[in-house]
Amino acid sequence: MGKVTGFLEFDRQEQKYQLAGDRVRHFREFTLPLEDKDLQKQAARCMDCGIPYCHGPTGCPVMNQIPDWNDLVYSGRWEEAARDLHSTNNFPEFTGRICPAPCEEACTLNLENAPVTIKTIEQAIADKAWENGWITPQVPSARTGKRVAIIGSGPAGMAAAQQLARVGHDVHVFEREPKAGGLLRYGIPDFKMEKHHIDRRTEQMTAEGVTFHYGVNVGITMPFADLLRDFDAVLMAGGAEWPRDPELPGSDLAGVHYAMPFLTQSNRRVNREDISGETPIVASGKHVVVIGGGDTASDCIGTSFRQGALQVTQLDIRPKPPQIEDKLMVWPYWPTKMRTSSSQAEGAEREFQAATLRIEGKNGKATGVVCARVDEKRQPIPGTEFVIKADLVFLAIGFSGSILDGMITEAGVTTDKRRNVVADDMSYRTSRDKVFVAGDMRRGQSLVVWAIREGRQAARAIDESLMGATTLPR
Repeated sequence: MGKVTGFLEFDRQEQKYQLAGDRVRHFREFTLPLEDKDLQKQAARCMDCGIPYCHGPTGCPVMNQIPDWNDLVYSGRWEEAARDLHSTNNFPEFTGRICPAPCEEACTLNLENAPVTIKTIEQAIADKAWENGWITPQVPSARTGKRVAIIGSGPAGMAAAQQLARVGHDVHVFEREPKAGGLLRYGIPDFKMEKHHIDRRTEQMTAEGVTFHYGVNVGITMPFADLLRDFDAVLMAGGAEWPRDPELPGSDLAGVHYAMPFLTQSNRRVNREDISGETPIVASGKHVVVIGGGDTASDCIGTSFRQGALQVTQLDIRPKPPQIEDKLMVWPYWPTKMRTSSSQAEGAEREFQAATLRIEGKNGKATGVVCARVDEKRQPIPGTEFVIKADLVFLAIGFSGSILDGMITEAGVTTDKRRNVVADDMSYRTSRDKVFVAGDMRRGQSLVVWAIREGRQAARAIDESLMGATTLPR
């Protein structure tokens, strides 16, 4: 905890943003960090609540010891706070920027709608650790002689790779793209997390003994059998990238795209990767409609504004949620309540209880989205149809599982009806000997913090399988 009476003395203070009119002119991060003295006051608000739900599975999948490092920040012991934070989370500068902070929803002070600013403090600890040189490669003192292949360099693959390298295994990461990070790099826009954060971690991991192989699509350009032959264990951490198909009439019109090709191309463009072979998807001067109500939809909104869209409308089939949830019914679990992302606040029009019926077009190009209001069963209400002008339509309604063609098919592992690779959350073993799975490929589309947890736990399971015992934490 922080100060005994801190939660009574200090109000919640959040990070501020650059003004919307300024931040939409660039793709850089736009949060304005708090000063150390203000961060210490916020950490002081952490109360002696008895049962800190913030760092249990309800609030933090990686089990961050939040009250402990809040107390250390309050005391000005930043380096100790950084050590504590890294003991449970390999990449706190990632989660401090892009995690939706279920820990804050689970905070006891959230019963008064003023939780501790846990996410802000986490980011500050990680950033200060980098600035002061406290984060260095942790090279193992001895090598085990065991070789582990990891397929995919998203947060699950990266976390597993770092953990396994630190206990002495020879770890090789095989990545389809030119650089590491998975959707951290190619899905999440730079205005939420700049990519130099990933580059620093890959440099650290390389110094720790991890070997990255880029441009390798296992199951397509490299046979899966080669990994089984050459390595003692294989971890599949390729994510869940199969987009959910709404089967909308008119979705074949020009100007209609899934969200990820748009976001990926934008990220490549911003980071000066070669996109010369791709058809440009650009929102400049267009009326944009984003179908979906989640984080990916929000990323499409913010990216569209930065590319110069004339208007952006978001369609959400769900009813408009309440401003404040019923605490006694929901807390400490993640509540359904009205949230406005920084991208939505930049000028998006939001339509709730809106079902998309079809996409209209002319001469093969999208011109509008036909919608209708829905009832409590999300069925269209006759006579409520309306049309929204659209030159560009993004389908951002999530993913329906992993891509089966290629690696998963070649591996011959068992999958469930949701296209996830089957394995439990203790052994992380698939139905194939020597083959493990972690992250979205196992649990389905989820949060970065869950991917990090699964990567760490899978690393422990692999180490125990190879060595008969392990010192890695669960």
